[in-house]
Amino acid sequence: MSKLKVIFTILSVCFFLASCQLAKMGGDAKENPFDPKERVKKNLEEGKGFRLMDMTKNSGGGKFEFASSNELWRASLDTIDFIPLASVNYSGGIIITDWYSSDGESNEVIKISIRFLTNEIRSDALDIKIFTKKCDVLNKCTISEKSENLIVELKKEILKKAVIYEKDNPDKKKKPYVLSIPGDG
Repeated sequence: MSKLKVIFTILSVCFFLASCQLAKMGGDAKENPFDPKERVKKNLEEGKGFRLMDMTKNSGGGKFEFASSNELWRASLDTIDFIPLASVNYSGGIIITDWYSSDGESNEVIKISIRFLTNEIRSDALDIKIFTKKCDVLNKCTISEKSENLIVELKKEILKKAVIYEKDNPDKKKKPYVLSIPGDG
C-alpha cells in the first residue's frame, strides 16, 4: 500500500470516529426547539456555542473560564479547606486530600476523594469517597471506606455552598443573543 492510501485510510477512520462522537452530543429532540434559529439562540445563551463574528473582534486577549468560576468546584475546595490536598486536577474533575487527623496523636486518619461527574449543581454531580486508615502500635494499618453518613453530610454542605455561590453570580453563562446579519455594520 502506498503512503497516500495509508494516510487517506487513517484520516477516514478519524473523521468517522469524530462524527460518531458528535452524534452522541446532540441531546434529546424534545428539549431543543424545532426552529434552527431558536436552537442557535438557546445554545449561544447557554454558552454551548461560538459566533464566528466574535472571533474577529479584538478583545485584547482570550476569554478563559478558570476553576474559580465553577461554583461546585469552589464549594468543594472551601468545604474541605482544613485538610491538606494531595492531588487537585480541575480538567480531570478530581480532588484528593492527603491523610488527615484532627489531633496529631490519633491512630485513625481519613482521606477524601471528590470526583465531579457534572458541573451542574445537583445531588448526583459528585462522587465522594472517604477512607479511614487505622494503625496499631506496631504500625500495622488497615484501610476501609467510611460509612454513608459522613459522605451525605459532606455532599450536603458542598451543595449548599455551591447554591450560594451560584446565587451570587446568576447570569454567569447567560449571554443575550443578538442576531447579526452580515453587512449590517
